[in-house]
Amino acid sequence: VPALPQPEGSPLIARGMLQLNNGALGSGGWSGLHIGDDLQLTAVSDLGYWLQAQVQLAEDGTPQGLARIRHGALDDGFLDSPPGRLTSDAESLARLPDGSWLIGFERWHHVTRHSRIDAPGTIWSMPADLRNAPLNAGLESLAVLPDGRVLAISEGLWTGPHGWPRAWLGGPGNWLPVGYRPRGGYVATDAFGLPDGSVLVTERAFNYREFFRGRLVRIPAAMIAGAKEDTLLQGELLTEDLPHENWEGVTSFRHKGQTWIALLTDDNEMFFQEGLLAFFVFKEGVLRQG
Repeated sequence: VPALPQPEGSPLIARGMLQLNNGALGSGGWSGLHIGDDLQLTAVSDLGYWLQAQVQLAEDGTPQGLARIRHGALDDGFLDSPPGRLTSDAESLARLPDGSWLIGFERWHHVTRHSRIDAPGTIWSMPADLRNAPLNAGLESLAVLPDGRVLAISEGLWTGPHGWPRAWLGGPGNWLPVGYRPRGGYVATDAFGLPDGSVLVTERAFNYREFFRGRLVRIPAAMIAGAKEDTLLQGELLTEDLPHENWEGVTSFRHKGQTWIALLTDDNEMFFQEGLLAFFVFKEGVLRQG
């Protein structure tokens, strides 16, 4: 596994990185990520699978591997699912305060809610204009905020008065349309709400000269709290010192008094790409605990 560079001038400290073994995990293409304070990892794949495993950390915090691996096919709960990847391209994952899971899908743009990750899903109502997103550029980012609202960011639905990707704050029947401004050439690929009300967002860019590039930003809590219709959200850079891979997942958890961040790459099940799980901690005093 390549070394994880220490981010320069960042509030983050790199703790290490794992390379994922698709044979052991049952699939590749992992796109949505959650790690709880109990170190249980949950992920979903754009091939329609779920994964749960226990993250193993050494006493000094160095990541060692994954244990107690379980995996299976996502159950959309539909009696007659459309063919192909229309209901299996899972791209985003979030956990609601009651412990249930939200899974966002592309191609047929929709969100399902599951009482357990291996339980059947039911449709979770999203704004009607999500259906206008491009086929492979829909809902990559779902984040649950401390107040129970959800922030959803589209990858390629460019709309609104600012001309930036459409995002929404709220929940079923009460969505506030806002925008999200990534860095030029980048798109948002995942989000996670922190206890202080701020939101982590992974952004990804691709071109044939530089391959994939990734960066991690944080939307300030005050910007989220003060958002009104068509507010343009934008993150402050935390790090872009990441391996040139397809960064598509972000989560955060508390461990031994520290706030950790984990980032995940989607290898697209391509032999020239890698599934990576990178770990960071916030430097002491950076976050106000909610």
